[in-house]
Amino acid sequence: MEELLHYVWKHKLFPLKELETTKGSKVEVIDPGLHNHGSGPDFFNAKVKIDGQLWVGNVEIHVRASDWFRHHHEVDEAYSNVILHVVGISDMEVPVPNGSRLIPQLQLDVPDEVKNNYDELSRTDQFPRCRDVVPSFPRLTVHSWLSALQVERLEERSSAVRERWIKHGKNWEETSFVTIARNFGFGKNGDAFERWANSFPLMAIGKHRDSLFQIEAVFFGQAGMLEEPHDEWGDYYEKLRGEYQFLRHKFSLKPIDSTAFKFMRLRPENFPQVRIAQLAMLYYSGGLSLSKLLSAKDMSGMYELFNTSVSDYWKHHYTFKKDESPESDKRLSKSSIDLIVINSVVPLLFAYGRYKGEDTLCDRSFELIEEIKAENNKYIRNWKEAGIQCQSAADSQALMQLSTKYCEPRNCLRCRFGFEYIRKNPKFLAEDEESLQVNND
Repeated sequence: MEELLHYVWKHKLFPLKELETTKGSKVEVIDPGLHNHGSGPDFFNAKVKIDGQLWVGNVEIHVRASDWFRHHHEVDEAYSNVILHVVGISDMEVPVPNGSRLIPQLQLDVPDEVKNNYDELSRTDQFPRCRDVVPSFPRLTVHSWLSALQVERLEERSSAVRERWIKHGKNWEETSFVTIARNFGFGKNGDAFERWANSFPLMAIGKHRDSLFQIEAVFFGQAGMLEEPHDEWGDYYEKLRGEYQFLRHKFSLKPIDSTAFKFMRLRPENFPQVRIAQLAMLYYSGGLSLSKLLSAKDMSGMYELFNTSVSDYWKHHYTFKKDESPESDKRLSKSSIDLIVINSVVPLLFAYGRYKGEDTLCDRSFELIEEIKAENNKYIRNWKEAGIQCQSAADSQALMQLSTKYCEPRNCLRCRFGFEYIRKNPKFLAEDEESLQVNND
């Protein structure tokens, strides 16, 4: 209920009557303020007229006025600048923390139509919950919300890149390596690949980057895949294991537990061993360096950069066992490269562009994602059935952000589609669209 009061206040969806405090003073909301999702009052820097007198300060909202004491605001100086207490039920008056004055209090009734629409949206189990009225949303609403969601998703992912950068001593090469390595887990093994990439000092290993054999020794060794002798697995395994023992001692390395990697329901080409072999070749060829990523101006450059093969041994194997497979270069597929660019390269370029203050790099991250074909997963298919078509990966990423951050957690009150649904009867939306077209004509 409190969330709905926040929503009504934030969007000024007030009942069609004059607003008054519990003492009968007239209230005019000039600006509801900035919604605060952290600690402290619920809305900062609101502007409210009470009996014609302008007040500028904070607003606190509760279901019951007595919640003020239940939350101990009466002893918290952060609430000393509250100019209006908005409540669903006024069961008492409340003072500022020092007790010098009572805070004007407004009992705010949620309009029946808003409450009914919210209840209707909350009760349904269909996905998305607003799917029945999505086709009626104004096109401008859909486009602007998807654009905002795309930026929001990119901001979140670039924030994760920045955290890695700080963790790795503000070293962008190591940050780049770990960010891309994580994506080679392709979801199921993402956490394991990031742990693996964090387990060895890249700069030290770089001293041996002219030897693919030594790179593979470190890469597979750190994945915990060279721990035990297996004579029946062949000479290559034993040679790698011997080399790793030498390098492990040289660099004081500690491998991760190989059980971190998952194999269930994975196709052989997605086995962790194959992905590590691909990463080893990319590192050996320099394809994982930040300078190479920066030099790729478009998706054609990205496809060329990530179009590497594997070493001869892995052309005939999916694991270390002697059994050979038909020869295959085991190159990354176009769709796999698309996912690497979407989930690793794009946020990396965006974060690096922000760090360097180079807008061209930030712009390139948006341009790259718009070049890529829209993803095809359960979220995108559900939205397609609801009437929203994806033109590129920019749209599909926006819809995945909407699905995972708003729809699944039932954050309809924070969603622009939810706002359109709740603020009025959905049947009026189509009429708004028609009137807008007439006015434009």
